[in-house]
Parts: sequence; C-alpha cells; structure tokens
Amino acid sequence: MENGEALKSVLFTLSFLLMKRRRDRNSAETQRRREVQRRVRHRQYFLQRQRRMLMMLIAQSTRPITVARTRAWSKTPSTDWWERVVLTEFQPSDWLERFRMSKETFFHLCNKLKPWLARQDTCLRPALPLEKRVALVLWRLASNIEYRTIGELFGVGRSTVCKCVREVCHAIGATLRPLYLREPSEQELEDAARLFSTRWGFPHCVGAVGSLHVPIIAPATDADSYWNSRGWHSVITQGAVNGVGQFWDVCTGFPGGLEPASILQNSSLWTLGCEGRLLPQSLPRHFMGRQLGSVVLGDAGYPLQTWLLKAYGKSDNLNTAQRAFNRRVERARAIVDEAFLRLRARWQCLLKRNDCHVDGVPAMILACCVLHNMCEVHGDELAEEWLEAARREESPMPTHTVPVFDDDPAGEEVRELYCQYFLQQEHQRNQQEQQD
Repeated sequence: MENGEALKSVLFTLSFLLMKRRRDRNSAETQRRREVQRRVRHRQYFLQRQRRMLMMLIAQSTRPITVARTRAWSKTPSTDWWERVVLTEFQPSDWLERFRMSKETFFHLCNKLKPWLARQDTCLRPALPLEKRVALVLWRLASNIEYRTIGELFGVGRSTVCKCVREVCHAIGATLRPLYLREPSEQELEDAARLFSTRWGFPHCVGAVGSLHVPIIAPATDADSYWNSRGWHSVITQGAVNGVGQFWDVCTGFPGGLEPASILQNSSLWTLGCEGRLLPQSLPRHFMGRQLGSVVLGDAGYPLQTWLLKAYGKSDNLNTAQRAFNRRVERARAIVDEAFLRLRARWQCLLKRNDCHVDGVPAMILACCVLHNMCEVHGDELAEEWLEAARREESPMPTHTVPVFDDDPAGEEVRELYCQYFLQQEHQRNQQEQQD
C-alpha cells in the first residue's frame, strides 16, 4: 500500500516536471519569434526611411527654381513681422481691419494694461513685448482664426498664444471693466432717460436688456446643459445697454440651456432694479398721475416687473392701446439688438463657433464687451461691411417665453399706464395732423 502511494507521488512529480519543461520551451519559442518579428519590423522601417530620404533628395535636385510674386510684407520673417511691418507700415485702415481699433486706441489700451501685464526679461530669454501680446489677442478676438495660424504670424508658439489670450482677457476684465463697463452714475441714468424719451418717445426708460448665445464646441462634461433650443451648444450672455448702445451691465458664462429669466435673477441688474437703484434723483417720481420709477425694456423671455417691461404677446387679442405700447417697446428695445450686432461684427469670436475651452469663454466674452465700449467711447469706426457680414453669418437666436403667472401683477399696472400714455400721444398726434 505504501509503495503504491510512493509510486503515485513519483508519477505526479514527473508529470509536473514534463509539463513545466514543455511550457518553458513554448514560452522561449514564443519570445524568440517575437524578437525575430521585431527585428524584421525595425529593418523594414529603416529601409523605408532611407528610401523616402533618397526620394526627397532626388526631388530637391530636380525641382525647378521659381520665384513667387507675393506681397512685400508676406516675405518678412514672422519673428519681426510685428516690429517691421505693423508698427511702421500699417495704415489707419489696416489697424481698423486687423485690430478693430485705431492705433491711438491700441496704445491707450496697452498703457492701461501695463501695470497688470508687464513682464521682465530673464537670463534665459527676453520677455514677449506687451504690445505684441495685446496685438495677437486682438487679432484672435477680431478674426476667430486658430491659435496655430496666429502663432506663425507673430512668430510665437501655439501654447504662447493660448496663454496670452487667457491672461490679456482676464486683465481687460480686471482693469478696464471699472472704467468702461460699470453701474451707471446719476448723470448717466439721466442722460439715458432723456435719450429714450426724446429719440423713441419712451419716458422713464433708462436701458434695454437682451441675451446673446455664443456658439461653442461641445464641452467634455455636462454638454447637455449647453444645448440650446435651436439645436447647438452655446454660452448665454445677458447685456443691458444705454440709449447709445453701450453696455453697462453684462452677465455671462451660463449654459445655453438655461432660461433668460434664471440668468436675470442671478445678475446685478436684478439687484439694481429690485432695490430701486436705477432711478436718478432728477427724474420725476410721478407719471400719468401715479408714482413711477425708472424702467428697463426686455423681451418675452423676461418676467414682467414694475421696473422691467416687455411687449404684450402677439397671440393675445390686443386693443389699440396695447398695440401702440408694443410698437413703442419694439422700437426702443431695438437698441440692444443693434448693440449685440455691432459687438459680433467687431469681434467675430462671438459670431462664429468659439473653439476655446468652455472655461475660458466667459472671460473672452466680457473682454469683447469692454473693448467694444472702449472703441465706441473713442469713436473708432465700425465698417458697414462688418455689419453686413455679421447679418449674413448670424445664427438664429433661441427664443424664450415666460409664463404669465411668473409676471408681477404690479408690473401689469405699470404697463397699463404706458398704454394709456401712448394712446393719448397718438390721439394728440392725429389731431395735430388733422389741424395741419
């Protein structure tokens, strides 16, 4: 019995050793075949490389020499294109076309940004000049061309362009926003109310508000929230403008799937309106025999408030006074649509799809709004062909409608006061025309 057990142990040991030997031999054979295949692939790769190099040398030696007729500035090396061409040979029309501002406004911008963006040379390499950094960012905002093309034009790397765009846009928002895009002062509110009253016949109005969808690429995360009702990804910007189309309140960075009413309630404009801080002291406190503050005009996507008015729905059965009110609102509120059109015409990164990361888009939009106001203040021309191009390439904006039960009943009373006022104005005008 014991001999049988010992025999089984010996047989098991022999079987295990034979199987291990066979497995080791198979493994060694596999490794040998892989090594042979690797050497064959490397040999083929080097042979193909030598063959390509030989063909390139043959092509270089047999290619005819031709001289292309190009513009003078295109022959200039990219490393000094900025210093030798732009600063010395660019005409005023070139500055407007390429940078969307005059040369004087450009250097004014650089002086304002110098405390924020100034850099020192190091022992490793000289710092990129401030003017050159600002110029390549303006070129990006104005044309929306890719970073690689701008880098080749200015003689810098793609990553440098990306870094400059991020830094300059943040600097513009930090340093120039308090100067060109801020809460209006008493005098500015008075001027806006006077302008809306004289130009469009809308008293007690100090501004108009609207929203803009900026096309973007689909974000890597939470892409569904940026999908708007028109079927494309976007970032929403809410903007309020005065009587000359300059922005005085901008709230941006919200996903395209949000409603404008939600953005309004998270903006500083909502706080100003609800706290009554949009009423200048010189503005009369009474209107049509009742106490009334100042108002801002919005579209159907905003809730009706005592300080925020919108037109009646077109599907409603409107009377003569309500139709007169709608005509005045649409005519006066067109100033914000025109402001957004001019903004996109000047800075095409807001008109075409923006390929930047979604985290950097809000700073870019805010910088464009600030620069737009600065150009308007300095009187820089906005070419008519830019506006025509913006109208042709413009994507239909998503539309929103706030339910009636979200409107403030007190706001409806204010709207009825304006209906009576505009109806009286039309009656007086008709009587005057009949007398004449």
